[in-house]
Amino acid sequence: MHTIEQKLAAFERILGIVARLRKECPWDRKQTFESLRCNTIEETYELAGAIIKQDKDEICKELGDVLLHVLFYAQIGSETDDFDICDVCERLSEKLIYRHPHVYGQAAADTSEQVMANWEDLKLKEKGGNKTVLGGIPEALPALIKAHRIQDKARSAGFDWDEREQVWDKVKEEISEFQAEVGHKDADKMEAEFGDVMFSLINAARLYHINPENALERTNRKFIKRFNYIEQKAKEQGRSLHDMTLDEMETLWQEAKKL
Repeated sequence: MHTIEQKLAAFERILGIVARLRKECPWDRKQTFESLRCNTIEETYELAGAIIKQDKDEICKELGDVLLHVLFYAQIGSETDDFDICDVCERLSEKLIYRHPHVYGQAAADTSEQVMANWEDLKLKEKGGNKTVLGGIPEALPALIKAHRIQDKARSAGFDWDEREQVWDKVKEEISEFQAEVGHKDADKMEAEFGDVMFSLINAARLYHINPENALERTNRKFIKRFNYIEQKAKEQGRSLHDMTLDEMETLWQEAKKL
């Protein structure tokens, strides 16, 4: 691996490149925090996609794209004397040291659960930090990820089941309530109750140490692979999916499962 001197030299080089592009490139010069925001989200998802594929070379490339956005924002901030990359790094360093008293102080934390509990407690005590346990959850998070974060933060405050098996009674209760609203054919209440079903299942995933986002993405990819198999087999027969019966597609689906 590279030495600290090489790492610092690489960081200095990219800082210089970003500063020059900001001055000399017409596209880079006109960018703002707002104009970059959507691109930043897209780059983050591309990094997540590379991680899902476990493609180390792609992860390295996408990390560079994410880093570019961090440096770009810092460069824009420096032009208005609001902050620069030094401020970003120093504030991050101070936060990490403060929130890891078991490493930099005298606090004890022997498990990751204790670390997270201390982390959330310290966030509540920080000046300008979260005023409530759930206050730090971004509004714009996708709903599935947000539900997981809500439940995890509630757990850190002691709001959780005594035994994880108890969650299944809640899941069954929510499914029953959803089915009742299906019978009443009230669309608004059906949506509300279905949300409760999903929330309870995400809670079950958390209790069994399953990341619900990763689990759902695995199922998405599995479905795509099997459905593509059906479509390919149909093409080999000179047919389209619309020409096939459900039974024929089910037969091919079972073939795909075996593969």
